Amino acid sequence: MSADVRSLIALCEHFAIDPPLGPIAPLGCGLINDTYRLDAGGRRYVLQRINGRVFPEPERIMANLARLARHPEPPASLGLHVPALIRTRDDASFVRDDAGSVWRLMDFVPDTRTLSRLQGAPQAREVGRVLGRFHRWAAALPSREFAVTLPGYHDTAGYLERLRALSDPGVAAPESAPLLDFIEARLDLAEALDRAVQAGRIAPRLTHGDPKLDNILFDLDGRRALALIDLDTVQPGLIQHDLGDCLRSCCNALGEGETDPSKVRFDLALAEAILAGYAEATRGWLSDGDIACLFDGIRVMPFELGLRFLTDHLQGDRYFKVDRPGRNLIKARIQFALVADIERRESAIRAAIEAAFHPAPGRPSATGPLRGSA
Repeated sequence: MSADVRSLIALCEHFAIDPPLGPIAPLGCGLINDTYRLDAGGRRYVLQRINGRVFPEPERIMANLARLARHPEPPASLGLHVPALIRTRDDASFVRDDAGSVWRLMDFVPDTRTLSRLQGAPQAREVGRVLGRFHRWAAALPSREFAVTLPGYHDTAGYLERLRALSDPGVAAPESAPLLDFIEARLDLAEALDRAVQAGRIAPRLTHGDPKLDNILFDLDGRRALALIDLDTVQPGLIQHDLGDCLRSCCNALGEGETDPSKVRFDLALAEAILAGYAEATRGWLSDGDIACLFDGIRVMPFELGLRFLTDHLQGDRYFKVDRPGRNLIKARIQFALVADIERRESAIRAAIEAAFHPAPGRPSATGPLRGSA
């Protein structure tokens, strides 16, 4: 047994789990936290070291997870699984190693898998349902009791300001000039949701923060979405950002690896199914103002991510990992191409939102069992 594995086992011994401990092995291919699978006492767990460079105050994350664990109603009552936090033997929520890093242990969700891409409307509807169930479950907790784990997260106007400070559109490098022109034509988009908050049309709620497809666990058949994982960014936020980011992740038909902006398409059929599933799980919960702002959330999320990719490109690839120079520039082009396709499909997307949340008389409503499995 290597010294590294021995040190990991020593960390795990602080948690309130049954022996014997081991084996332990790397799990997944996440880009932020270090993640391991641990078998102990006939059960399986997930051990993670929180990345202190991304989350400079990991104690905030752990305080939020501990607050979620005290929810008065189990998530299973809504047909949802949220990985349970394992306490230490002295009833703490995490352990620090000798270097000061924060480690946590959670239960492993068995018999599940992630999907690299949605294969059709039934899977997409499940995505909407599981996100909606999470929002409904989290809504029982006061958002003021949760810390902000990533200050400035989804501050689109702030990302825009940082980008504009880096580059004057009139003297921009040739490769970025068209993107800067694209951005300048959409300056109002950066503050669209902020204006809605200021006008009282929408309000912050407790959100997941990163409901992309990679963070949704399906059963082994890929038929039912069972769980939302990666809860580091659970914090007060806007439902429009969460649902918009989910659609951005799931409805980019060719995926994040596409390099040709001319091929980028927003898959309307998948979007319709996600919206219908979400509306089914949240029926009667969102206000008319919330629903009216959903299109802005769908459009702003790829716009925001494009701003971040372009900023990182101009700063020399400091934040997002790249496999070659110019990769962040390509990613920015793809996200802005997605924005443009969403804009071209605006009337159809707004119609899909209306059909999901305000079905016409005589049409099936977005209803169904909220409690228990679908």
